[in-house]
Amino acid sequence: MLTIKVKKLNMDAKLPHKAHKTDAGFDLFSIESQEIKSGETKLIKTGISIQLPANTEAQIRPRSGLAIKHSITVLNSPGTIDEEYRGEIGVILINHGKETFSVEKHMKIAQMVVMPVLSVDVIEQEGELSNTDRGKGGFGSTGY
Repeated sequence: MLTIKVKKLNMDAKLPHKAHKTDAGFDLFSIESQEIKSGETKLIKTGISIQLPANTEAQIRPRSGLAIKHSITVLNSPGTIDEEYRGEIGVILINHGKETFSVEKHMKIAQMVVMPVLSVDVIEQEGELSNTDRGKGGFGSTGY
């Protein structure tokens, strides 16, 4: 089992938490109350920083309940926390709903999923890339 070290930067911060043992994501919690107006974006602080295991990243993803009930989502989904980042985790929320949304202190605002990161090199290809059945087809090339 891998370990994530979490440092509280604010005494009101809550540690990331899984509601169920087999959940993929850890709930992240707000340390502040803020209002997000319709169409507005806000950076919500969590009051924590983390130390990830080697060769991993943390992805910040929306919570389905906030999305379906209030049209609140993570703007840069998934947000990426790199292995060596040690600053405070902030979550960029956007309100796609018609009503102002209130973020309350200690509210679950997003989920964090830890994923492996492959180490790859980038090389320039002289000439053509290999042929495939798909080729250059993209952006709706297979229909709706």
